[in-house]
Formats: sequence, C-alpha cells, structure tokens
Amino acid sequence: MEIKAIRTEADYLAALREVSALIDLDPAADAPEGERLDVLGTLVQAYEAKHYPIDPPDPIEAIKFRMEQSGMTVKDLVPYIGPLNRVYEVLSYKRSLSLNMIRRLSEGLHIPAEVLIRESELVAA
Repeated sequence: MEIKAIRTEADYLAALREVSALIDLDPAADAPEGERLDVLGTLVQAYEAKHYPIDPPDPIEAIKFRMEQSGMTVKDLVPYIGPLNRVYEVLSYKRSLSLNMIRRLSEGLHIPAEVLIRESELVAA
C-alpha cells in the first residue's frame, strides 16, 4: 500500500477521488482497501484541518441550534439562563452569558464550554 503525503491542492483532490471510490466499494475495515481508506481519510482530515479550518459557531447560534434540534422552547432555557426576560436578552444579544450560565448550558445541553465562552460575533440590531 503506497500512499504519499497530501501537499498540494492537486494531491488533495486526487485523494478525495480515491476516498470516494473506496467508500463506494464499502470494504471491510481489515481488508487492504479498508486500511487504505482509513489511512487516506486520516491524511485528508489533516490536510483539511490545516487548509480549511472551521471556526466554532457563535455561542448564541449554538444555543439556538441545540434548541431546534431538541425541540426546545425559550421557556426550556430558564433553568440554564434564568428568568424568561433574561433568556430573551441573551438570545437577542443584549446580555452576555455569565460563567454560571455557561456551566449550566454546557452540562445540561451538552454544548462545549469552548463554544459558549467565545465572544459573540453578531450584534443586536
């Protein structure tokens, strides 16, 4: 199994084509094709992390996304953020998250604290 490092965009695109073809084969993990897919996948991930990094989401957008995914309403955030008026202030970017809010949201909604402690990029209108 000869595999070379992904150093250029052309190498990256070629690796993606090969990964796609291997995925279509659906090889067993211990088969030579499965091992090749595993190694190429790791190389592709490393290249993408270096050349196409993805910033963590805005904290408030992360909360809204979790609410949508879990079918939660604004009232469901009261145990994590506080009184309903405070929840509305946070969701409208008029109030920042406190350390206690971050802890409760992280633990209760399973949103990484690293996401919640970021400065919001959006500003209230």
